[in-house]
Amino acid sequence: MPTPMPMRSAGTLLKVVTEEIILKALSSIQDPDLHKDIVSLGFVKDIAIEKGHIKVTIELTTPACPVKDQLKEEAIQALKTLGGVENVEVFMTARVREKAGPKLEHLKLVRHIVAIASGKGGVGKSTVTVNLAIALAQTGAKVAVMDADVYGPTVPLLMGCNGQVPKTNADKILPIEKFGVKMMSLGFLLEDDKAVMWRGPLVAGTVKQLLEDVQWGELDYLLVDLPPGTGDAPMSLAQLAPLTGVVIVSTPHHVASNIAGKSAALFRHLKTPVLGIIENMGPAWNPATEQWESTFAGIGGNQLAINLGAPFLGSIPFDPMISEAGDLGTPSVIQHPARPQAKAFQDVAGKLAQQISIMAAQEVPDPQLA
Repeated sequence: MPTPMPMRSAGTLLKVVTEEIILKALSSIQDPDLHKDIVSLGFVKDIAIEKGHIKVTIELTTPACPVKDQLKEEAIQALKTLGGVENVEVFMTARVREKAGPKLEHLKLVRHIVAIASGKGGVGKSTVTVNLAIALAQTGAKVAVMDADVYGPTVPLLMGCNGQVPKTNADKILPIEKFGVKMMSLGFLLEDDKAVMWRGPLVAGTVKQLLEDVQWGELDYLLVDLPPGTGDAPMSLAQLAPLTGVVIVSTPHHVASNIAGKSAALFRHLKTPVLGIIENMGPAWNPATEQWESTFAGIGGNQLAINLGAPFLGSIPFDPMISEAGDLGTPSVIQHPARPQAKAFQDVAGKLAQQISIMAAQEVPDPQLA
């Protein structure tokens, strides 16, 4: 009668399933954006092996990573193929990587500064900015908005903070915080009925003060809402702050698309990469026809992105509830979380974070700047 094979003990299992074997299995998983495996990218942080149970922590480059669930599932499946493994737990965390290069002392804790620009007014740039900021904050990122639209600061109104006055600490202005987002605006410091009639040097000085005199603290993303056009504020910002890049907001109108191209050209002239194009007031979902229907017939955001050689970050559908929510001081991603526009803002926020991570990890330049 043949002698039965001995059962593998837990102690033997520990010798078979080692950290080296686990890392080899995980090295088969490629980050679709950075085009390298998650082991060589340094994403695998902690490995625990105990009696057939494996626990692994994977640290991504942003909490808003749009492929987080995909990478987690791939890791689980790769580890389950290892012989003798009874249970697998994969924990996903995130730490936003900083942009390489010199940093200003007063902004040393700010990992990425992103300008939000448009060629013309009326495209909903400020509305897009505050909703993107909230969408990023909802993922766990540390986010702030700097309202640099000195001629028409609307962030206080859109965030329901009109009339609030910032406090100070050791000669620094403390940002006002709401919906998990820090913010500072000239609108907090001026009377509501006072017009701003400033020439270039004062505009540049105001942008400089908002950057230097505000105690921003530790931030993953500082979104800077610029005035429309190609004037002093965007030029000053590009020269005063180490920008990771700029996002251009446009609408499906020929005029808006044409002038958006001029805004992209300005920032590229200033050696600031264009992180992507956002289409606002895009096709809306019609529940009666169960189709996406365009309200405007101009150049869409996707075609504009192709024309400008920039990534297309996505389209925000035309929805009157977006502007209504802003007028009431509760951005639509908070006020109407179940409507299609909320998911659109969340998707665009993820794609923006994705582009920032790509640039930070690989320092990939805007091809138009080469």
